[in-house]
Amino acid sequence: MEWYYVLAILVGTLLFFMLLGLPVVFAFFAANIIGAMLFMGGEKGVAQLIRNAVVATQNFSLLPIPLFILMGEIMFHTGVAARAIDAVDKLIARVPGRLSLVAIVGGTLFSSLSGSTIANTAMLGSTLLPEMYKRGYKPEIAIGPIVAVGGIAMLIPPSALAVLLGSVARIPISDLLLASILPALILAFLFYVYVTIRCWLNPSIAPSYDIAGMTWWQRIKPFLIYVLPLMSIFLVVVGSIVAGIATPTESAALGTVACLIIAAAYRSLRWHNFITSVRQTVRFSVMTLFIICGSITFSQILAFSGASAELSSVILNSELAPLFILLGMLAILMILGCFMDQVSMIMITMPLYMPVIEQIGYNVVWFGVLTLMVMEISLATPPFGLLLFVAKGAAPADTTMRQVITSVLPFVFIAMLVVALLIAIPQLTLIVPELINN
Repeated sequence: MEWYYVLAILVGTLLFFMLLGLPVVFAFFAANIIGAMLFMGGEKGVAQLIRNAVVATQNFSLLPIPLFILMGEIMFHTGVAARAIDAVDKLIARVPGRLSLVAIVGGTLFSSLSGSTIANTAMLGSTLLPEMYKRGYKPEIAIGPIVAVGGIAMLIPPSALAVLLGSVARIPISDLLLASILPALILAFLFYVYVTIRCWLNPSIAPSYDIAGMTWWQRIKPFLIYVLPLMSIFLVVVGSIVAGIATPTESAALGTVACLIIAAAYRSLRWHNFITSVRQTVRFSVMTLFIICGSITFSQILAFSGASAELSSVILNSELAPLFILLGMLAILMILGCFMDQVSMIMITMPLYMPVIEQIGYNVVWFGVLTLMVMEISLATPPFGLLLFVAKGAAPADTTMRQVITSVLPFVFIAMLVVALLIAIPQLTLIVPELINN
């Protein structure tokens, strides 16, 4: 059977089951079983897929995923993150778009603690949006920063999605985590500049206010108490990797212990919120491990049938410039992101993309950062960007989806400019890993 028929059958079967409403995990397993029966020798192929799935989930490098998720859940359910956001609000002086800037600074801070995009957006939305609306902020400047900075969680370590991408695409996880830091900070800085300039040009969209009767010490004290100690978690996770004293898995364990210690020190750790955090972590972790099983077996079927090798050969022999091949791959990710979640995108595309990227000779860590950036953008891309619905759910009841989309689009354009910058100057993503490795 020709390779394109194989590819059409596998991808078509997958999309068919997803359109029927079957959860993505089970849609992949259904497509894998059909593919194994057709292209891997029937029952023997299915048995081989089961053995491969068991081996895949025993990979030690996957352990950071549940640990990073647990870190974010502890910070969220104990209320430690919410107090940190409030401390940032008191610290920032009377500037245009103050609460929008609090969302950017606080969201970037929480991203370095949680690694959960949805938790980041939900926490910021429920904490800041009611206060923004109460103080007369227009939706166009209130919702956008919250959605935009929520996506940074998949870039700043700890990022469970980065670990998943590294595992599926076989990109060095520690290098990918380190390489994402600088692009994330550039993104947050540009968001900050945009909000400041826009609110300065049009103060009516974000009326200024000040907290009456507060001295400078009263402003800075909450920051010292509730924010600076949390930075130790980031230092534990990233610092242990940078210093070479811990692997990503070990650093995730250290970060989880640090989260528990800090939550206990604030007297916020209770049995009920700890159990809730663990339950949510188990739920997301089981789903993620099932997804990894499906992705790895899917890529094995593609390789066994020869479809991935033939597709790579067609692309490489097309005489297209490597840059156009790269842009085509990123464009496909953007389109897919309008209709499906990021994990599904990784599962579908990485088994096909990585052989081509390696043949072209592009740096896989750089490509991994670009992939995370594009997926971050697609989270907020209409019509079905996941964060759009999360923000809509956290916003006041009279907020329309059109207002959400209008508010988010400028930040999407800024993020696309950063992607273009990373393509033009790949070294921006490689500075930190190269400094550490050398």
